[in-house]
Amino acid sequence: MFRILEKREMAERTVCEFKIEVPDIAKKAQPGQFVVIRANETGERIPLTMAGTDPEAGTINIIFQVVGKTTALLRSLGEGDEIVDIIGPLGVPTHVEKLGTVICVGGGTGVAVMYPITKAYKEAGNHVIAIVGARTKDLLILEEEMKAASHDLRVTTDDGSYGHHGFVTDVLKQILDGGDDVKLVVGIGPVPMMKFLCKMTKEYDVKTVVSLNPIMVDATGMCGACRVSVGGRTRFCCVEGPEFDGHQVDFDELVKRQRAYLTEEKVSMDRFTEQVPE
Repeated sequence: MFRILEKREMAERTVCEFKIEVPDIAKKAQPGQFVVIRANETGERIPLTMAGTDPEAGTINIIFQVVGKTTALLRSLGEGDEIVDIIGPLGVPTHVEKLGTVICVGGGTGVAVMYPITKAYKEAGNHVIAIVGARTKDLLILEEEMKAASHDLRVTTDDGSYGHHGFVTDVLKQILDGGDDVKLVVGIGPVPMMKFLCKMTKEYDVKTVVSLNPIMVDATGMCGACRVSVGGRTRFCCVEGPEFDGHQVDFDELVKRQRAYLTEEKVSMDRFTEQVPE
């Protein structure tokens, strides 16, 4: 059992952050890795990327958006409550080296995943430009943290309520058109965002890495639920990812696989809502 030490609700209470006491994982976790959580004895297993760790305190931070029954169940927990299972760290850590100018692009809750990666690239001596986006100002998360983790932070909102009125790709294009010698773009967020980001950077011939979020079950490479097509090959995201060359990812297939259980997910969420009203 793993105790929740702190809980913070963010982004109009649709996004939640937990600080959880998990000493063994906190000591080993690196940027880009994730954990698999089971909220209670009857709960399903879901992967969540860590938004930060404190090895000395023995804690990890996870940030998740309420999109279905399991995330709604997690949000119903509070400080002092316990999560029955957490395994990790899982996945291949982000490969970080000194390259020069690196652009880190985060959309929605992908900003939580991007934060420790951005911080790591800056600490490695790179000039880091961060671009973060959300549908509206109230859904923007970790702005101050991303500002501290980068040298230059750009903010976008789809509705223009804050920062640049438009998409993260608009600002990315401005930077690439500016002639900066960009060595790497890292993109994490909704699949459509990553797809169009990669389409753009391919035109500029800029290496691009994305972190994928397919359906995942066992997270050890045995079940095959997390398979994705990268460069025409089947790859297992849990043990070979979650990061891949964005120019090689079949995003259309990824979208189809993510939508495979939408009907069942809705039924499960409706039942949970009836049992635990807002």
